Amino acid sequence: MRRLPISSAGLLLLLCPLLAPAQAVQRQEGRAFTADGGALLYRETHWLQGPPEALSRLVLYRCADGRAFARKWMTPQGSPQTPDFALEDGRDGYQEGVRANGVARTVYIRAASDAAPVTRTLQVPPGAVVDAGFDAAVRRHWPALLEGKPLAFQFLLPSRQRLVPLKLQRTGAITWKGQPAQQLQMKLDAWFGFAVPAVSLVYATADQRLLQFSGTGNVRDSTGRYPQVRVEFPSPPVATSAAELAAARVQPLVKTCDS
Repeated sequence: MRRLPISSAGLLLLLCPLLAPAQAVQRQEGRAFTADGGALLYRETHWLQGPPEALSRLVLYRCADGRAFARKWMTPQGSPQTPDFALEDGRDGYQEGVRANGVARTVYIRAASDAAPVTRTLQVPPGAVVDAGFDAAVRRHWPALLEGKPLAFQFLLPSRQRLVPLKLQRTGAITWKGQPAQQLQMKLDAWFGFAVPAVSLVYATADQRLLQFSGTGNVRDSTGRYPQVRVEFPSPPVATSAAELAAARVQPLVKTCDS
């Protein structure tokens, strides 16, 4: 029997049941202020894609006027608590990140666009936290945290290229901008010869959404230091398009926030 040719459109129809549906994209806005005076330092725009257990996140760090100066791309790797990530600062070419290297992870830093990267390979233990993976850790251990139980874990500090022991614990229930919330504190669980200021976190009681981060920021200031900041996320994520996410991934970064 003669076989009839299949058109490209027909082939697509045959393959449709085998193709995974496009994953929804959400966007969330944040604002970073100085910890003491409350002046606006920069803005953050987050794009989230995928389920919580395999979440990808793109962050554009913007000047106060909206221009993007740095970008961070996070992809799941093994555990939601330990994503790979890559941060690039367009102002001087600074880079840092973590990427998979077999069963280990490679941590890298590039001080400036004309500097050679410095790398180190680390074994990341189960239960460790990398970058914004602390958000997944909070959600995973939420019931225990509400009961007042401390959560101890190893946190990867790219700037030090090492893991440090941290402890996360609930400090009490509060009202944040009119909504019920829980305040948590994250601090060093041992003395390591260098200071790491405590971090205060505020999460919405209803949906465990991060509302406020107060502590050492992960974006350097004009002197190359990491300032103390208060980052607020007053509104929940909203649906947006995959095209917007794609455009953000290639948006040029400015070299200065000065007008």
